[in-house]
Amino acid sequence: MAQEPIRVIVAMDYSDEIMEMLRGVSPRLHIERHYPTVPDSAWAEAEVLYTLRSFPDPAQAPRLRWIQLHTAGVDHAIHQPIIRAEDVDVTTSSGVHAVHMGEYCLMMMMAFAYKLPEMLQLQSRAEWPRDQHKRFAPRELRGQTLGIIGYGAVGREVARQANALGMTVLATKRDLKHLTDSDSYAEPGTGDPEGTIPARIYPAEALASMVSECDFVVAIVPQIQGAPPIVNEHVLSHMKKNAVFINVARGGVVDEAALISALAARKIAGAALDVFTEEPLSAGSPLWNLDNVIISPHISGNNAHYHDKTAALFAENLRRYMEKQPLLNRLDRTRGY
Repeated sequence: MAQEPIRVIVAMDYSDEIMEMLRGVSPRLHIERHYPTVPDSAWAEAEVLYTLRSFPDPAQAPRLRWIQLHTAGVDHAIHQPIIRAEDVDVTTSSGVHAVHMGEYCLMMMMAFAYKLPEMLQLQSRAEWPRDQHKRFAPRELRGQTLGIIGYGAVGREVARQANALGMTVLATKRDLKHLTDSDSYAEPGTGDPEGTIPARIYPAEALASMVSECDFVVAIVPQIQGAPPIVNEHVLSHMKKNAVFINVARGGVVDEAALISALAARKIAGAALDVFTEEPLSAGSPLWNLDNVIISPHISGNNAHYHDKTAALFAENLRRYMEKQPLLNRLDRTRGY
């Protein structure tokens, strides 16, 4: 007996080549691309949805059983009624950003270690310093300590890259009972699936203790709706004076006013910030005028091959869905990520 077709909506501007790759997963898959709008007739038949911002009301899509999001974060979608529906699985694209976000963090660590901002300031003035050897004596990354706030898919890849450079890695993790990570997506050969790289993994409550040991601190932790900033004045006060803070998580995980105060008073050496409490960052923000801050416009997760990477994850999850295997990157509604 022929099996029922699985009707899939792709509400994304995927290329024809990607669409053919997805259809090649199985002849049972009837995959239609509807972008930028999805017609009501398609919602009524859909069992699977791939989307960024197109969501049906539950009544529009009575057959929907699984939503694959185009993003790792769910803050833009968590209030959608269909996302909260208990009979609909939701998965994210966590892990597809890991390699380039890891490289972004290494880039920022090297920028501070080798004083790149100061070099660029001198270049803008066409100035050759007389004390260049003393002024630009670098702190090589090898032997320095990196603290990672949040040991998920991206944090594990940052750890792998830093470990390869000879850095000591520390990390915090909310759930210390499950150090392995078999339920999240990772590109082959990346990450730390067994959780063996960190010299020590701290509970989230011990964040202040961890940062006191670190030369660099990277925040890669999900922002939980309604939760206060985890990098607050207390945590910042425990950081070394020569430490650099890097935020590629969300602006809300940091007390921005406390961070500005610590940077302005040179209580920490610097910060590389890709995310902010309000975006775009206001032209009046003091962060723009601090010479120990590098600002980027929320692009650490961006990549020229993003569609290809997310499609590879979606294809793997399609295979798992058809074979009734656990899906990768399932949303835990109680945690909000």
